[in-house]
Amino acid sequence: MIDNNLVVNAAVGKVKVPQPQSPKSKKDSFTPLTSAVLILLTLVISVGGWYGVGKYFFWSDLDMKRVNQQLEFYKQKVQTDPNNTQARVDLGHTYFLKGNDGQAIQEFNQALIIDPKDFDAYYNLSLVLIKEKRFNEALEKLNKAGELSPRDYKVPFQKGIVYRNLKMYKEATDSLNMANTLMPTNTDIIFEIGMVAEAQGQKDNAIQIYKQVLSYDPLYKPAIAALERLK
Repeated sequence: MIDNNLVVNAAVGKVKVPQPQSPKSKKDSFTPLTSAVLILLTLVISVGGWYGVGKYFFWSDLDMKRVNQQLEFYKQKVQTDPNNTQARVDLGHTYFLKGNDGQAIQEFNQALIIDPKDFDAYYNLSLVLIKEKRFNEALEKLNKAGELSPRDYKVPFQKGIVYRNLKMYKEATDSLNMANTLMPTNTDIIFEIGMVAEAQGQKDNAIQIYKQVLSYDPLYKPAIAALERLK
């Protein structure tokens, strides 16, 4: 069992994880018809966006119909108010949900032309770049996002993922430590710490971390799959 007060040591990969807290819910600003599905989709991409990297999501026809409704809504909003950066970010995010990365990048870049200090545009652009394995470009955008919102845990979390993919394990560890300080006991962060340990060949430590994730959320599928993989 892992003790309280998370501390990750890059050299030995030791991890101490605090006790779980009640999760906080997020709300979506779209119409009541689509809110439940869009909240789910937003959480998949924004909070655990890295799950989308190299994997596929299978949504029902109804889910995709609602995403298409969202697309038309934001396309109309951008046409009505082309300088509305939030509408452009929302439109880009919707293109991302549909797998249209090129259009998503175009909308995020246009939002940054209008407002070079738009955190959401930098952050969401980084997610598309991570998906496309353009890790150095993603890191550049995440650094910009971090300058604009230094207390947002998602930035060091995603940087940890980028660094792991670049095999920069010390930097990955440092970034994930920061993310965990900003958002303690987040299962996505703890799981990614396990991924860093596994990438360094620290099998026993990775197994311990994945088990700790399941102690917080027994249905956390990536941790279940990881333990099966490391048997």
